[in-house]
Amino acid sequence: MKTTLKTNITVKDICAGFVYSELEGKGLFGLSGKLTIQPEYQRNYIYASDGGKREQAVIESVLNGYPLGLIYFNKVGKDQFEVLDGQQRITSLGRFVTDKFAIKDENGNEQYFSGMAQDKQKKILETTLLIYECEGTESEIKEWFKTINIVGVPLNEQELLNAVYSGPFVTKGKEWFSNSQNANIQKWSAYIKGSVNRQDFWHTALDWVSKGKIGEYMSAHRYDNNIDEVKNYFDTVIDWASAIFEDVESEMRGLEWGRLYETYHKNSYDPKKVSAEMHRLYADPYVKNRRGIFEYILGGSRDTRLLDVRVFDEATKRAVYAKQTDEAKKKKISNCPLCAISHDANKSKIWQFNEMDADHVSAWSKGGATSAKNCQMLCKTHNRAKGNR
Repeated sequence: MKTTLKTNITVKDICAGFVYSELEGKGLFGLSGKLTIQPEYQRNYIYASDGGKREQAVIESVLNGYPLGLIYFNKVGKDQFEVLDGQQRITSLGRFVTDKFAIKDENGNEQYFSGMAQDKQKKILETTLLIYECEGTESEIKEWFKTINIVGVPLNEQELLNAVYSGPFVTKGKEWFSNSQNANIQKWSAYIKGSVNRQDFWHTALDWVSKGKIGEYMSAHRYDNNIDEVKNYFDTVIDWASAIFEDVESEMRGLEWGRLYETYHKNSYDPKKVSAEMHRLYADPYVKNRRGIFEYILGGSRDTRLLDVRVFDEATKRAVYAKQTDEAKKKKISNCPLCAISHDANKSKIWQFNEMDADHVSAWSKGGATSAKNCQMLCKTHNRAKGNR
């Protein structure tokens, strides 16, 4: 890969013809139309997501004469470039120069670029940037892109995948799933955890449709001009979940809805009964893991391990163990009730405390309480075999 250092390009040059899309949250063009600021493999603009601290820091650095660091352009044609690294800084500069945000001055007053003293405006515009122009094959450019993004705000998995498999498919995907103005985001946010700008919705949609093989899927569809399959599958999963669970709970956010859909979508559910069961479980003091409630219900309310039901305390277990063991020794039978009625060699075995587990005599799922009266100690083998019967 060939690189050429440029030291004569100013902020004014970069911001000439700057375009910023409020709808998509990204800088589009600069350098009088010669520079594509956010090519499709780049992440969305994130410097405004922390209340503007990072974009203000960029402007303050320029005003204080601090270096902004190296910026890399990829030369894609004669006098045509795209930002390889530095798009967050360039977008911050362009947004400020075009009055998209204000900074606070030394007195704490907000200052837009157009309202600043002329000497400060001049200092910003005449600041020169250190820019490397890079030329190479697509593979070389993409590998360099990943390398230089090891520092700073690291690229997450999906941002890297967007870079590796850039093309019309990624462009369409980001337009739909990474657009903060998409009216569907509020609904999606009930089920998906993460940030639109950091590609989390796009990543989730791809994860679901590809059954976890995102890279393979993106490679196969890289040059597709539509994302219909991804959108349709994503909508199907969301609609399925929202139809079954009428109540929207915070614990729904971030669950593996794609896996749950594949596992349970052929089953039928009564949303009213599901709602009643959810309310019962939410009110149950023994349920420790509310996030497990949804799969517990989808699976027929059988696997109590999903709920992490509160177990018997140590004092209760030891008291029950002592009582069972004393009675078993008197009767010369095993202190595990199920071993005692069996016909194997353990029917009279006295198990040590650490060889036994506490068990609900009447299953918790059938109304059994987590109390001493409903506790029995079983050998580990029988306890695991008993399950939720």
